Amino acid sequence: MLADRRQKLEFRARLLKAMAHPTRIFIIEELARGEQCVCELTSLIEADMSTVSRHLSVLKNAGIVQDEKRGNQVFYRLRARCILGFFDCFETLKQQ
Repeated sequence: MLADRRQKLEFRARLLKAMAHPTRIFIIEELARGEQCVCELTSLIEADMSTVSRHLSVLKNAGIVQDEKRGNQVFYRLRARCILGFFDCFETLKQQ
């Protein structure tokens, strides 16, 4: 396998791995509605802040979300909106 193709495939695998958790998919779907602070996501997910922060960190490290600190709060927004089309594609598989 060519090195550049292998890198591309490894990048895709890292993205899929980052999304491969129901909570992280939930976060992506919520951020598709607009940016939210960690406290809002924590309330929606009904988990402690450290757990939500870990999930957000995985998504941020993969480049899927980005953050912005404002005062004492950190706000997250979806960086890669194209992921929503990816999820839509999966829904068509479910219906078959």
